[in-house]
Amino acid sequence: MTYHHRFAQDRAGTSARSAFKRALKLERSYAQRLRGIARHIGDIVKGFAWETLEEIAASSEPAQRLLRRYADTLDPWANAVAQRMVAEVAASDRVSWRKLSSDMGRQLHREIDTAPTGEAMRASMQRQVGLIKSLPLDAAERVHKLTQEGITQGRRAAEIADEIMASGDVARSRAMLIARTEVSRTATELTKARAEHIGSTHFIWRTAGDSDVRSTHKVLNGKTFRWDQPPECDPGHHALPGGIWNCRCYPEVVVPDLD
Repeated sequence: MTYHHRFAQDRAGTSARSAFKRALKLERSYAQRLRGIARHIGDIVKGFAWETLEEIAASSEPAQRLLRRYADTLDPWANAVAQRMVAEVAASDRVSWRKLSSDMGRQLHREIDTAPTGEAMRASMQRQVGLIKSLPLDAAERVHKLTQEGITQGRRAAEIADEIMASGDVARSRAMLIARTEVSRTATELTKARAEHIGSTHFIWRTAGDSDVRSTHKVLNGKTFRWDQPPECDPGHHALPGGIWNCRCYPEVVVPDLD
């Protein structure tokens, strides 16, 4: 490995860490937008009466219809929010790569600017729209399930009502999970697209380095893997860093020697 290549790899590590910190800020911004949906889900559910079994039976179907209708109306907003998130992640990714390429010459700079990231961006946007709309749809399904279980299993009305009324909080938790997972996943997908375009075949797994890192991810830290052969990071699940639920790990590109 030449001195120039070692220097480039050091810069790649620094660039990856900086991108990870920017992703955390974008995650908070995305989560804030999605929490608005959760609040509205809570408002919809709380607009119905759930105190008695009769009220639960009467309110269940109209509440479900209203939640599903809400999901249908989300299309324009969901597309705009998804586009904004992906664009912000892409901009952050470009900043990281341009800092790296400035130390590696005009050839790499040109290659990075022409990287085919469009497909990864489109795939992420479509995935976000589906996930955003799933929040009220899942809430509708939850209301249906709780109602059916309450009637068939003879549960107390107050117990069922409490769980149905918590639908907004459940949606909020899932919104946070979506934001935490999808910003990291999108960032990794864009990094992978640019890395493979310049000839990189491998990455180094890096963790956030704190007490919240999963034990299964700690053992991967610092190890090198192929982009097209992600490791088993959770039992039965193979994924790139940041590509699985609640994962805050990130890839450090193994820079090819362009000398």
